[in-house]
Order: sequence, then C-alpha cells, then structure tokens
Amino acid sequence: METSLRLAGDSKNLRIHAKEKLPLNSQTLLQAHGEIDTSSGAPSYLALIIRRFYPELSANIGVGVQLDGGNDFVYNVRGKKAFLITQTGRVGINIKGRCIGDKEFKLAKKSGAVELAWSIFNFQNDQDVRLKVGYEFFDKVPYFQLRENNWTLNACMNGKWNVRFDL
Repeated sequence: METSLRLAGDSKNLRIHAKEKLPLNSQTLLQAHGEIDTSSGAPSYLALIIRRFYPELSANIGVGVQLDGGNDFVYNVRGKKAFLITQTGRVGINIKGRCIGDKEFKLAKKSGAVELAWSIFNFQNDQDVRLKVGYEFFDKVPYFQLRENNWTLNACMNGKWNVRFDL
C-alpha cells in the first residue's frame, strides 16, 4: 500500500492518503484510493478505478467511480499518452485528459493537459528529480511539478499549490 501526507494551500488541512493497486492481469489493475482529512477525521475522498496499460503505445486508460468529501458520487474516465523525446526515456511529452460525470452520466468536469517531463536520475547521490511543466487546456492554466524522491510540489499559475510526502 502506498501512503502519503498531503497539504493543499487553499485548504490548509493535512490529509492522509492511501492507495492500493491490485493486479487483475499483466496489463490491468484495480486501483483503490482513500483519503482522511486530519482536521475532521472524516474521509475526504474514496475512489475505485480499473486501469489498463498499453506499454507498446506508452499509454493507459482508466474508468472508475469516486466519492468526494461533499458526498458527491461521480464517474470518471481518464487517459494518458506519452511521447518519448530521448532514447533514454528521461525526457518526454505527456498528453492526458479526464472527464467526470455525475450520477446521471452528465459531464460535470473535464480536464486536459500537455506537459514536458524531465527525469534526472542520481541528481545527487541517491537523489532522483523529476520536473514537469504543463498547460491545462480547459482552465487555461500553466503549472509545474517538482518531485524529489519522496517529496512532490505542485503549483499552478493561478496561485494554487499542494505538497505531498510519500511515506
């Protein structure tokens, strides 16, 4: 099980997030997520997603259900395609999208982005770094992600940010 501590700049509430990936076959898995808000002690997010990977295409898709803190039950479909720029696979362009539908299967939210990803292995001794710079199409917002081993910082140009520490 993967566990992390998460803090978003707009909420200031620390959340404990857990994720479990259960293989269904060599290219498909069932992914369960759960999150607890430490200020209230209540679940703030629950999700169950079936993900299918296509390694020969550097792509994956996912279909699932989720329950947010406001007890909103929604459906979600997402996909991602990677295009490697270098032979080592350390620099690439990712195209990703997601649609969220409500109980009546009406489109509630959509997101899509293109990002440049650069992975630097052994940046320093036993320190790997990944930098992503992207643009979200529907919100029209540039963003970046800086990941160093267990730490991840995400920030958007609209002032939103969050930080994650993987336990």
